[in-house]
Amino acid sequence: MITYLDSSAIVKRYVLEEGTLEVQEAYRRALNGEALLAFSAWNVGEVLGVLDKYRRRGWLEEGDYRKARGLFVLETKRLIRLNVLRIVPVRTRLLVRSWRLVEERHVYQADALQVESAKHVRADVFMSGDERLVEIAREEGLNAIFLG
Repeated sequence: MITYLDSSAIVKRYVLEEGTLEVQEAYRRALNGEALLAFSAWNVGEVLGVLDKYRRRGWLEEGDYRKARGLFVLETKRLIRLNVLRIVPVRTRLLVRSWRLVEERHVYQADALQVESAKHVRADVFMSGDERLVEIAREEGLNAIFLG
């Protein structure tokens, strides 16, 4: 089983928000060898950017920011070493496929790339905290879960 996480879902692993429990369970299954996780290489920069934004807005104290960032980087490396995380490269082919979604669904390139990356790895589950993106993912044939 492959669970694809968009950036909003990944952040919920490191910052307590609505949907955190569902993401924690996905990570637990991966760490126990029961499932695989996947996300785009694009997500790494987005997650770092979101954590930095939370710090700048005062939603995360400096120490909490450093802890969340460090855990994200270390855990991502660990999951790769354990062979339970698939990082989808940002390939021209996926970008070109996503242009249809940009025009037809009126979404940002980054969101369209998430859907195409999930389809590329044949994800069984797509998790996101973005309700509109979940709707689009469902319309594109993915089993998408909104993390509220």
